[in-house]
Amino acid sequence: MLSKSMAFYSLLLVSAVVLCSCGTNKKLEASRTEVAQLQTENSQLKQKVQTMQNETNQLKANNQAMTNEHNKLAADYSSYKTSCEKTKEEYEELNAAMMSMADEAGRLQERLDSAMQDFESRGVEVYAKDHLIYVSMEDKLLYKSGSSSLGTEGKKVLGTLASVLNDYPKLKVVVVGNTDTMHVKGVADNWSLSTERANGVVRILSKDYNVDPGRLTAAGKGKFSPIANNSTEAGRAKNRRTDIVLNPDWDRLWESVQKE
Repeated sequence: MLSKSMAFYSLLLVSAVVLCSCGTNKKLEASRTEVAQLQTENSQLKQKVQTMQNETNQLKANNQAMTNEHNKLAADYSSYKTSCEKTKEEYEELNAAMMSMADEAGRLQERLDSAMQDFESRGVEVYAKDHLIYVSMEDKLLYKSGSSSLGTEGKKVLGTLASVLNDYPKLKVVVVGNTDTMHVKGVADNWSLSTERANGVVRILSKDYNVDPGRLTAAGKGKFSPIANNSTEAGRAKNRRTDIVLNPDWDRLWESVQKE
């Protein structure tokens, strides 16, 4: 009987040990599975963190690029604004200079109109054209027919003109001779006659009335700049003229623009 009891208890002990062993193994396996799962989740979290870090770095780079672009645009705008303000200032200065010179030209024309008033009925005309002032004189007042020598009345009218010119020392003066289409005996052609008449006016202005010769230019257009019909005597008389063209120093204005 004792032997059977001990055998029974031994069997129970072995069974208990086996059962305990099986329970431990199951817990161990469950723990291992849980650890593996946690490791997987940790790896996934690390990847997400790295992805978020990469995105953060990219956002920082984009933000820096946008900041740099903003700063560049701000600098460009500031430069453009400064340039516009400078251009506006230059325009206002130029406009003021043009208005001043236009006023000066107007006063010059009024002065010439007054000075030449006594000669208007004898073929002298003062007018403005293309920002220039013209004093046009018919040749009957200045020369004998077919001649380039100035008469007494011609010198007198040039003296009156010179008294105005000498008050405007920067005024450029171009003397242009013109003829009709009729050929004059004793001269090579009408071009030569018109040029020599212009030369004669320049000489008188310079030598007799002290107009600075550096301001004077003589030119002849012959029959090639008519203002009337050469088929009539009245038209030819108008075409036989000397134009004294006065430039109110617009070159000075251009030089100031170039300097800017």
